[in-house]
Amino acid sequence: MRQFLLCLFVLGIGISNAQDFKTYDQSIPNTTLTFKMAAIPAGKFKIGSSAMERGRDSDESPQKEIELSKFWMATKEVTFAEWDLYFKDNALPQTKTIDGVTRATPQYIDLTWGMGRDGKHPTNSMSHTAAIMYCKWLYTKTGIFFRLPTEAEWEYACRAGSETAYPFSNDAQSLKEYGYFKDNSNGKFHHVGQLKPNAWGLYDMLGNLSEWTIDQYDPAYYEKIDSKNPMTTVGSKYPKSVKGGSYMDDAKELRCANRIASSFNWNQRDPQIPKSKWWLTDGMFVGFRVVRPLIQPSKEEIEKFYNLYLK
Repeated sequence: MRQFLLCLFVLGIGISNAQDFKTYDQSIPNTTLTFKMAAIPAGKFKIGSSAMERGRDSDESPQKEIELSKFWMATKEVTFAEWDLYFKDNALPQTKTIDGVTRATPQYIDLTWGMGRDGKHPTNSMSHTAAIMYCKWLYTKTGIFFRLPTEAEWEYACRAGSETAYPFSNDAQSLKEYGYFKDNSNGKFHHVGQLKPNAWGLYDMLGNLSEWTIDQYDPAYYEKIDSKNPMTTVGSKYPKSVKGGSYMDDAKELRCANRIASSFNWNQRDPQIPKSKWWLTDGMFVGFRVVRPLIQPSKEEIEKFYNLYLK
């Protein structure tokens, strides 16, 4: 059943609005906030890195040609302005759209670590579960199915048609123009969309915050990955796949093909017993962006999908 449901959300089974496939501004009803969704074209690419790529890791091979269907991807990482709407949505009974099970609990300490919580900073330190429940909340507000990107979708969108280590070249010399990392971040994350976008109009795919994907991490994934619209089955809480590198990382961690496995150590200092399933005390470098498949599944299928990840 799990694998069947996952296929629904990458292959596109449902009602299509293919004639409307273009970049657009998505509003959040009853608020003044909007976020831009870039239309990512269907196509093929080679996932992973070649043996010649400097800084590569063994989990980036073997390279394999992957075919992906059209989808939309947010041009920027989810901000605190957007996240806080979700977090505060239970404040007024008349506006309640989420329950105590799918709404993140209050943070027990300042998990921004003084780096900023205004509307233009990317939201950070949330768990994989929390990121997906934000997607569910967006669905309840808009009636549109959103989720996290798969590893393949994320890398395809990051490359934006390129085959090099970075979207602009194999040389990290120009990286400061596209992403905040160890050399130019001053030890903190920054406002979204301040640097150059890639060729498909996506900002901060490299650096600022590392980004959750929906996939379970498997170091041997590319040996068994499907060639069309791959998505891994739901597994344990750890590890999940993270992409993009962050403001804390060296340049080689920001390569398109780099893969990061989440760890329970990202919540090691959580003082709560049991530890929070919503927040990561040591995951200040993690954020996310949302995607929208071209074709939306049914209401029943969508509810089952989100519930798979509510642990």
